Amino acid sequence: MTAGATAPGRRAVVLGGGIAGLLAARVLADSYDDVLVVDRDELADTAAPRRAAPQGHHVHGLLASGHEVIEGLFPGLTEELRADGVPVGDFGTSLGWHFDGRMMRRTTTGLTCISPSRPMLEQRLRRRVRALDAVRFAEATDITGLAGTTGHGRVTGVRLHARNGTEGAYEVPADLVVDATGRGSRTPGWLAALGLPPVREDKVKIDLTYTTCDFRGPLDPDPVGDGVAEVCVATPGSPRGATLARLADRYSLSLYGIHGDRPPADLPGFLAFAASLPVPAIHEAVRDATPLGDPVSFHYPASVRRRYESLGAFPRGLLVLGDAVCSFNPIYAQGMTVAALGARVLARHTGRDRDPDPRAYFRDLARVNDAPWALAAGGDLAFPGTRGRRSLPVRLVNAYMPRLRAAAVHDEAVTEAFLRVAGLVDPPPAVMRPSVLRRVLLPRGRRGSADTAADRERALS
Repeated sequence: MTAGATAPGRRAVVLGGGIAGLLAARVLADSYDDVLVVDRDELADTAAPRRAAPQGHHVHGLLASGHEVIEGLFPGLTEELRADGVPVGDFGTSLGWHFDGRMMRRTTTGLTCISPSRPMLEQRLRRRVRALDAVRFAEATDITGLAGTTGHGRVTGVRLHARNGTEGAYEVPADLVVDATGRGSRTPGWLAALGLPPVREDKVKIDLTYTTCDFRGPLDPDPVGDGVAEVCVATPGSPRGATLARLADRYSLSLYGIHGDRPPADLPGFLAFAASLPVPAIHEAVRDATPLGDPVSFHYPASVRRRYESLGAFPRGLLVLGDAVCSFNPIYAQGMTVAALGARVLARHTGRDRDPDPRAYFRDLARVNDAPWALAAGGDLAFPGTRGRRSLPVRLVNAYMPRLRAAAVHDEAVTEAFLRVAGLVDPPPAVMRPSVLRRVLLPRGRRGSADTAADRERALS
């Protein structure tokens, strides 16, 4: 179907054709007869970064719970990616987790880790979504506004402008509009135009810069081996970080600095920054490797959470998903996973012949966002230069985490407890269960007896 064609029955319009938009289209195709995905890019069948998604140049992570949701929506995707050379492994054995130069003890977690590039994952999801009978795309199309009733009663469609062809400006009526346009979402302004009060925002300024360079393999030496990545996580004691990832056809190194510390975008400066990391193996792996292009930088000023659930009224016919609601510091690799968890909430609220209640939807979405926001905002507030309120719970957790990371160097049960929380499988308080606290506060050498499998099981129960 063409962008301007009509279809019988109920219609949903998804604004944005990135990861969140594709996941939204997939779940809406189960309950709407016509799903139109609108994007300002021309969405060619390519695994190259898109102009509208500049962060696509950089290493992305799909956490364990996000992988579970996406595999459920697109069965067989993991094996399809594996067959195309994408590394697939265990979250606790295929990734080397380094804090302050020390690596957490590797352990099998049963949590799947896959390593496609962001553009490649988007390409494969887009192919699957395009194949759905209910879905069509409006590409190279600008979103000019919402159509709706007077006041803030209901959104009834969207106004679009096609940059290609003869269609020009037109309006698409819709029973539901889902904004998945990311951090630049214009929903707060659209709501203001409908007479609603400003949306409250929580913001944590981190002033982060990523710089990424791709390298031809094989690397020599190669610290990743047959795994997925080596991850050097920034801490207050070592505030520079990096991820060296093995992708299907290359290696990619993303360096990052916070609070204005910016990895250079020239190769000599990039390599010098890599040499300053507390994990020397990362620099050693790339210092003599062949780059596949110039380094590329991406600036991320602040994590932002829009509190739509706090509005007293919200127009029916409009929902918001993904980074357009909650955008996280990318070093925690939560964005794609939280979009997937949000898509699962969207599915619960959009059954056949159901008119979703936006206030109920945003309340449920807020519960999904609570844990990753607490992890990301709390982690950022551990850095002295981060502005924000440091509540007593935040201060206690940030005092505890260095001890947990130290214990995990020698204790695989502590590593697994940490990774289950970092992977958004278990809630944040799980790392402070009595069984884990004991292992953190009384490290292995001081507990007086050898671990058993039952001991490790209790630490995770």
